[in-house]
Amino acid sequence: MKKEDTVKLISAEGFEFIIDKKAAMVSQTIRNMLTSPGSFAETEHGEVTFPEISTTILEKICQYFYWSLQYASGKETEFHIEPEITLELMMAANYLHT
Repeated sequence: MKKEDTVKLISAEGFEFIIDKKAAMVSQTIRNMLTSPGSFAETEHGEVTFPEISTTILEKICQYFYWSLQYASGKETEFHIEPEITLELMMAANYLHT
């Protein structure tokens, strides 16, 4: 996989998740950041930092992106969310439009 095909998402604690660009594009917010005209750091380096999103939540979001790509065909499968992270995850998902 080439560097251009991946995106680096960085959590509040500085943990880096390198994921497939197609997976990251599940998020309207990330898609906008990566495809905006002009020379934004996100566009140039393929990196997006989320100072408000913890590592635990960002990891779950990355899992969701891949799950969403895999099951976008309409097969009904559940995406498991641990109850203790539900609220924080919902807030992050709202921000990311996912």
